[in-house]
Amino acid sequence: MKPKTAVAISGGVDSMMAAFLLKKRGHDVFGIHFITGYEAAASFLPSRSAEPRHAIAGIETQLGISVKIIDIRSEFQEKIIDYFTRSYLAGQTPNPCMRCNPVIKFGTILSSARRLGAERLATGHYARIEKDPAGGRHLLKGRDAAKDQSYFMARLTPEQLAGACFPLGDMNKVDVKELARQEGLHPVTRAESQDVCFIKNTTYGQFMAEQKNFSPQPGLIETLDGQVIGEHDGLHLFTIGQRRGINCPAAEPYYVVRLDMVRNRLVVGAKKDLLASECKVVDINWIQPPPASSIEVRTRVRYRSREVISTLLPRDKHTAIVHFKTPLSAITPGQAAVFYRDNEVLGGGWIV
Repeated sequence: MKPKTAVAISGGVDSMMAAFLLKKRGHDVFGIHFITGYEAAASFLPSRSAEPRHAIAGIETQLGISVKIIDIRSEFQEKIIDYFTRSYLAGQTPNPCMRCNPVIKFGTILSSARRLGAERLATGHYARIEKDPAGGRHLLKGRDAAKDQSYFMARLTPEQLAGACFPLGDMNKVDVKELARQEGLHPVTRAESQDVCFIKNTTYGQFMAEQKNFSPQPGLIETLDGQVIGEHDGLHLFTIGQRRGINCPAAEPYYVVRLDMVRNRLVVGAKKDLLASECKVVDINWIQPPPASSIEVRTRVRYRSREVISTLLPRDKHTAIVHFKTPLSAITPGQAAVFYRDNEVLGGGWIV
């Protein structure tokens, strides 16, 4: 008998197709749509207070399944939005999707799914999970290299992976869209989800300014040798490697090299000053057993970058120094470093 499976339904083509495929394979399927309080700018809701039942009814009709609506506004604010704000105030560039997957989707929502009788939670992510003979789970890249989202799953624990299901992992996005068209499935959201799903039609700076207890702190811009060359409107407006917004004329463009939070100064330099041959990674979540000594891995330091050959030197079970075979540009505190062996995700942690 196929397991009872909940599907996180956003209303986009990927989550709808995940539910469709599972049902077609004989699974007992129901959907879960969770309300974060930030849907108005991103989806079908006309306002933050509106009920999505009218759109959900359309999904239920198309898929022939029931969809439960769960309100997680309070938890999303505390665990994702507040984390996002704290990170910027600490001079880091947060990655909310990396936090949302283990804390919200495969934390809060998976727990809710199990209370509703499901054994697993499926999503429309392009990643794969394989089970070995001993019962262990292995997280692999999605078949579609252009859509692979295994990077965003690197902080799922082995226990969470045991309760996860990615029906689209072996498919290409173009095929998913074509199959949806053939089956007459019509997404009800206005756009596909993005990395920062709660920021739409505004800038990061404007979003931050709207958060409680946040007050922008203007300061000075200086070069690496300490020369003051201008002023900034708040360090939260910048990230490592950024070029735009510095507004200090020079023979060569300036790039953000460091955020000096103690002195509230934006430190800038040339493009070559962004190169680094190593970084420290903390709070590493190991999907596979952590290495006891140095190992060669391929490391990805941001979602849109390629993995690079690296040597990982463990300092303890959850901390490591990563040496890159070739120096990388703009390694950014607050982002995630994810470690691969071939197509498999070994684990991932936070760059400091």
